[in-house]
Amino acid sequence: MRIRAIKRQEPWTQGSFFIFFLAVAFPLVASALLLAVQGKPPLQAIYILWQGAFGAGYSIEDTILKSVPIYLCALGVAFTFRMQIWNIGAEGQYALGAIGATWAALTFPSQPAWILLPLMFLSSAVAGGFWAFIPAILKTKLKVNEIISTLMFNYIGILLLDYLVYGPWKDPASHGFPLTAVFSDAGIVPGIGGSRLHWGLVLCVVAGLTFWAIMRFTRLGYELKASGSGPKPSRYARMPYNFLVCLVMVICGILAGWAGLIETSASLNRLQPSVMAGYGFTAIVVAWLANLNPLWIAVSAFLLAALRVGVENLQLLLQVPAAFGGILEGMILLTVLAARFFVDYKLVISRS
Repeated sequence: MRIRAIKRQEPWTQGSFFIFFLAVAFPLVASALLLAVQGKPPLQAIYILWQGAFGAGYSIEDTILKSVPIYLCALGVAFTFRMQIWNIGAEGQYALGAIGATWAALTFPSQPAWILLPLMFLSSAVAGGFWAFIPAILKTKLKVNEIISTLMFNYIGILLLDYLVYGPWKDPASHGFPLTAVFSDAGIVPGIGGSRLHWGLVLCVVAGLTFWAIMRFTRLGYELKASGSGPKPSRYARMPYNFLVCLVMVICGILAGWAGLIETSASLNRLQPSVMAGYGFTAIVVAWLANLNPLWIAVSAFLLAALRVGVENLQLLLQVPAAFGGILEGMILLTVLAARFFVDYKLVISRS
C-alpha cells in the first residue's frame, strides 16, 4: 500500500477556512500543553490571553494599534509574494522608514504639520524603498538570492537604528537612555477623536483598497501574477520582469517604511530601540495566513496583534516568558505552511 500526493486540478478553496481554523486552534492547544508542563493552569492562561486582547476597550485599542504596522508590512510583503519574490526584509525596511521619518522630524521641528508630516512620509518612503531596492538590484543584475540578501539587510538596518539612538541622535536630556528628543507636535500623526487610535488606520484602508484594485483591475496586477511563473516565461510574454521585481520590492519597502513612521510618530512620539518589535517578521506569518488577500490580511494582522497583547497580559499575571509569543507565532506559521499543502494536493492511497 502506497500513499501518493496528487496535485489538484483546482485549489481546494473550501479548505481555506479549515486552514485558518487549524492555524489558530492547533498552536493554542500546543501552547496550553507547554504551559501545563511549566505548572501553569492552561485554561486560565487561555482565558487571560483572551481577556488581555479583547477584555476591555483599552485592550482592543491596544490590539488595533499594534495591528496597524503589522498590516502595512504584511501588505507590502504580499505584493512581493504575489510575484513569488521572497522578500524577508520588511523588518529592515521598517527600521529605515523609522529612521527616515525621525530625520525629518529632528531636522525640521519648527515646520507646521502640513509641511512636516508629508516630509516625514516622503523621507520614510525613500529610506524604506531604497533599502528594498538594493536587494532587488542584486537579484536582477547579479542573481543574488533575495531571501539571503533581504534577511541580511534586516540586521544592518536594525543596527543602524541602534547606532543612531545610542550615538548621534541620542537626546542629552534622556539621562543616558537611548532615546531621541520627543518630536514636535507637528511631527506626530494625530489621533482620531478622543481615543488613542490614529490616522494610520485610514492609511491602512487606503493601502488595502489600492492593493485590491491594482491586483484585480489593472494590467500591472495581471503582470505581477503572471510573472510569478519565473523570468523566462515573463520575458517570452514580453513582460518587463526585472522592472517588476524592483517595483514590488520598492512598494514593499515604502509600505514597511510607513509602518515604521506610524509606530515611531503616532505611538512612541520619538525614536527608540523598542520600536523594533518584530512587526516585519510577523508580517510574513500574516501574509501567508491570509493567502495574500488584503481583507484577510487585515483579519490576520488583528489576530496576531491580539496574540501579542494577550501574551503581554500573560507575562504580567502568570510570569510567562516573553519568548512565548514568538513560539506561538512560529507554530502558527508552520501550521499554515503544512496545511497549505492540502489546498493544492490530495493524498491518494493505492494498493499497488
